[in-house]
Amino acid sequence: MNIIEIKNLTYTYPGASAPTLKGVNVSIEKGDFLAVIGNNGCGKSTLCRTLNGLIPHFITGDMEGDIFIGGKNTREEEIGTLSKKVGYVYQDFENQIVCPTVLEDASYACLNYAMPDYKEKGRKALQMCGLGGKVNDYVWQLSGGQKHLLALAGMAALSPEILILDEPIAQLDPSHADGIYEVLKDLNEKYQKTIIVIEHHTEYITRYCKNALLVKDGSIKWKLPAKEAMRRVKELQESNIFPPQVTMAAQKMEDAGILPEGTVFPVNIEEGRRVFAPFLKFNRNEQRERPAMRQREKMVEFEKVTVKYRSVKGEPPKVFDEFCLDIGKGEKIALIGSNGAGKSTMLKLMMGLIHPESGRVSVKGKLTRDMSKEELGHTISMVYQNPEEMFIKDSIRKDIEYAMKVRKIENYEARTGELLEMFRLTDLADRDGRLLSGGQMRRASLAIGIALNPEMLLLDEPTANLDIATRREIMKTLQMLKGITDTVVIATHDMQLVCDWAERIIVLSSGYVIADGTKEEVFADMYVRGKVGIRPPQIYDMAREMGIISPCFTIDEFISHFREDFRGEKYA
Repeated sequence: MNIIEIKNLTYTYPGASAPTLKGVNVSIEKGDFLAVIGNNGCGKSTLCRTLNGLIPHFITGDMEGDIFIGGKNTREEEIGTLSKKVGYVYQDFENQIVCPTVLEDASYACLNYAMPDYKEKGRKALQMCGLGGKVNDYVWQLSGGQKHLLALAGMAALSPEILILDEPIAQLDPSHADGIYEVLKDLNEKYQKTIIVIEHHTEYITRYCKNALLVKDGSIKWKLPAKEAMRRVKELQESNIFPPQVTMAAQKMEDAGILPEGTVFPVNIEEGRRVFAPFLKFNRNEQRERPAMRQREKMVEFEKVTVKYRSVKGEPPKVFDEFCLDIGKGEKIALIGSNGAGKSTMLKLMMGLIHPESGRVSVKGKLTRDMSKEELGHTISMVYQNPEEMFIKDSIRKDIEYAMKVRKIENYEARTGELLEMFRLTDLADRDGRLLSGGQMRRASLAIGIALNPEMLLLDEPTANLDIATRREIMKTLQMLKGITDTVVIATHDMQLVCDWAERIIVLSSGYVIADGTKEEVFADMYVRGKVGIRPPQIYDMAREMGIISPCFTIDEFISHFREDFRGEKYA
């Protein structure tokens, strides 16, 4: 039985020269767990916004065609009625949290509809979403993953048949991401909810989703069972989607003649073991030598830093307690750890946005407490986790040029044009940044961050919500910064970014550094992996499962163990 029917849907945003959605026809069955995939800007979020009536009832534009939810045309239903049928957790989910306590927030929608048992419905939703033990907590006591679950509970309290989540795990560590998807699985299987996720993480799609829907250039290319969809490696890559690493490895090995043509590609480690094992030719035991750590001029120093956040209830949470760390000039550092470990706090301390209760934070030998915001801004620039926080003007062009214009930098207009072109923003230059897609906002925020050529760049989750093409652009940009902004610190959950880019990895847990070294050292430490919940790239664990001793951080390193004459650069 189909719960959603979309017929001949075409939609154009106000002022846009071309439609975002073009002739969409698709059916979604009741009880499906569907992943909507596609490159940034292809129309995924727009498609989902038509399902809960935001388009056309709230977001205006030119809409043709019809959407039926449970047999009812969304054009003829009020948006309030639709919200009881279709719950939506947005990419910026924290904006959906409106009350101070967990139970109040989970019950709010039901209270808004004057339901007499609103608190009971809120409690039930919290239980369903794994927050039954947090009923009396304040919202600000929750971790990032728990806040995401609270936003989901607020929607689930209305008992909608359909739940839509836009990038549900984009800013979460693996353990919290697993928790979100386990809750969604339970809602789907135990409570028969139809779940729709907009998702870039294909490993989660193969593990949890039943079907996948590929959106390309505003049209539906196909809808397939999830595992079959992930095996279409070349089609996914054409749409800037990363298939699971084991699946990409199998495709490359078939192309290289290592695997026979027609091999059914694996989509997880268990399938990979069966497919790859017969072709493992040799096992290289050499270990990579750790690069010599040279002495560097200190860029930032943390000396016995203690930070507490104010609390309305209970003891003030202590983020750092006599925290000590040095960051050298020219270092490329990945800062990793679970949500709430202190990564964002550490970045804010360096920027002077907050100051320690005790201890010292200094930049280039000078205390941040004694530096003006302008002085720090000349040295350090920060790109925020939520890119919309960086938009203060009504167009991307004005946002990028703003800091240069205020500081009366010569030729700022030419520099703005270069940045717009570098980040593929030229055609979006006159658009309000807050109205762009998640990936477009991320590119624009990075352009704003490097506009002043800072000596040090801080990035908070720069690759969240991004497709392959945009991630590669960011990687290229980081390489291009050499000689301009040599010192870069990235707080991230993206382990592929860590392995491809970072020279030094700092692992935080509950405000303490529990590991500080190379990727080989950090990922080989099973205690650290378990303590923090970090997960190396899938291909690393695939190699270990195959008994390959030397660590494999890339697909080509893995494939090199299957045929001696294989040369990965052919496939780079």
